[in-house]
Amino acid sequence: MFHGSNVALITPMREDGALDEKKFAELCDWQIKEGTNGLVPVGTTGESPTLTHAEHKRVVEIAVEVAAGRVPVMAGAGSNSTAEAIDFARHAQKSGADGILVVTPYYNKPTQEGMFLHFTAIADAADIPMFIYNIPPRSVIDMSVETMARLAKHKNIVGVKDATANLARPMHTRLACGENFIQLSGEDHTTLSFNAAGGHGIISVTGNIAPRLSSQMQAAWFAGRTAEAMAIQERLFPLHDALFSETSPGPVKYAASLLGLTSAHCRLPLAPPGEATKARVRAAMQHAGLLN
Repeated sequence: MFHGSNVALITPMREDGALDEKKFAELCDWQIKEGTNGLVPVGTTGESPTLTHAEHKRVVEIAVEVAAGRVPVMAGAGSNSTAEAIDFARHAQKSGADGILVVTPYYNKPTQEGMFLHFTAIADAADIPMFIYNIPPRSVIDMSVETMARLAKHKNIVGVKDATANLARPMHTRLACGENFIQLSGEDHTTLSFNAAGGHGIISVTGNIAPRLSSQMQAAWFAGRTAEAMAIQERLFPLHDALFSETSPGPVKYAASLLGLTSAHCRLPLAPPGEATKARVRAAMQHAGLLN
């Protein structure tokens, strides 16, 4: 169900910091029309740590409503509280989402056994396909391949968003979890290398502002048009760099504002990007052909 270019959606906000539901709905529709294969609301890029629970749930509902079955929706449902994650997972299921994305618990640093019990409890509580989100740079912990293989035996745990940037990991995961375990890269820079090692696509940040190119790159790769995919990646590479030159989603929201998609506003504690970052983002967008 989830393959190719899936986009970790930003959450548009007005300059006063309020959730901009209209802009978010427009963003979802634009993404689908531009060829994005799947929508991923309220992940890290969607500023989930600063959304209220009511806002979080409303964003999921809007994504499902706008998608209307045209593309699948993978709703962010992660928390470092198992009870909160279960609540988000059950809401996603009730809302009609096609899957959930659950991050490894941050800050409280569970053991491998703790992670196994956490994900098992969520998978038992909501009958919806789950993707494990393994992102050691943000959560501090790294789920081992052995733990993931144990979890992959659960009927509701179907894949992983791998943001380790370890290009040996997808092959180890494929061998341990099987070729039907869906592996999506969480790292735009290495997505083609990740695919070559057994991946099925990406959950992309860059896709927020270059959805058509991101989708075309993935389609070309899986159709065997390697040179075409590499050419698109070369075109996008300075943009990948620019969008992570400061903490995401600050730079990508600024880039989205240049396209008129939303304001550049992020909630504190994220600060507005510096002038050097803004100039770098503009230059990279011009290089990619996204700005005149």
